[in-house]
Amino acid sequence: MLCGGHSVFAAEKNQSVLDFDDEINDNYAEVPVESIQQFVQIYSIVKDNYVDTKTDDVLFQQAIKGLVSGLDRYSRYLSAEDYKQLVQYTEGDLASVDFGLNYDQQSHQWMIQSLNAYADSAKQGLRNGNSIFKIDGQELKKLNHDQVMSLLNGSIGSTLSLQQSSTSQPISLVRNKKIETDIQAHVVHNQVLVIKVKVFQQDTANEIKRLIEEYSSNRIKTVLLDLRNNPGGLLSAAVETADLFLNQGVIVSTKSRSEGDQQFQALPSSEFQNLKIGILINGRSASAAEVFTAALKEHGRAWVVGEKSYGKGVVQKLFPLPNGAALQMTVSHYYTPKGQMIEGVGIQPNQEYLLQHDTKDENYLEHVAEIILNH
Repeated sequence: MLCGGHSVFAAEKNQSVLDFDDEINDNYAEVPVESIQQFVQIYSIVKDNYVDTKTDDVLFQQAIKGLVSGLDRYSRYLSAEDYKQLVQYTEGDLASVDFGLNYDQQSHQWMIQSLNAYADSAKQGLRNGNSIFKIDGQELKKLNHDQVMSLLNGSIGSTLSLQQSSTSQPISLVRNKKIETDIQAHVVHNQVLVIKVKVFQQDTANEIKRLIEEYSSNRIKTVLLDLRNNPGGLLSAAVETADLFLNQGVIVSTKSRSEGDQQFQALPSSEFQNLKIGILINGRSASAAEVFTAALKEHGRAWVVGEKSYGKGVVQKLFPLPNGAALQMTVSHYYTPKGQMIEGVGIQPNQEYLLQHDTKDENYLEHVAEIILNH
């Protein structure tokens, strides 16, 4: 994920960055003999006594998965097939699962629809007409359509946990269906330009700049950047977008044991410096979206409204293995301009204002725009 200059990181976009075939023989860590002996003892007990027969390959795969997944909520071991699929998916940034959900008025449940019989989810036993009870631990029956869709959506290649009933075991699904991520803009209160950014992509900063200039003839007083449900994207794009509205100071820094520490500064500029900025976030605004929000908030450049963000402040990296598999592992943390960690903490809005279940989204946006305009 290390590139150069202003585009140095890809926060969500997983790329191969280390050729393990060249370096793996030089990078063995020293493992204590006592730990190896204990592992062999446990391995033998499991193999000889578990109720079902397990092959050596299955047991070792399970041991590897446990080692990596136990590090944090993002790191994982990818089989050769999983790795191949993830590389294919990285052409896009925002994705959903391979089916839709529709609310059934009679049963008051969310039901699976538009699931192809040969899709990945179908291979895991899901069928059209199945009801869904929870996604990522959240019960769906009290959520509106937008809230349910936001649970389905996320960064491409990421996983979600789905539960069909209160008694069923959750299953893990990969978000593998690319979602179109065109930036949308419209004017409310005649003077507030609302720009919906679904994910930070390579051209996001240029597109936001173009939209502001396009609408400038309308004498807009405020720009409201709607980052709700934005899972992140490219850190470089978030840095470049923040740079549109800042003329000095740190935008974000990263700290890494293996990669070294880095700091990204705003470049001197007078463009858009007199334009009032508002940012709208929710509990699914994450990663690069949090980096952008924190930078503008801590420099006093934007008034942030909504609810506390997700709290994903990590840089991940893919380590390919000689057998075609790979490790997807956290290598760095993001820090705000004031040195605050984002991971597990999130960004608090200046003004908390939650979307109520019975409130239409367009009315909610009108209220938020009025808050920003009058602040």
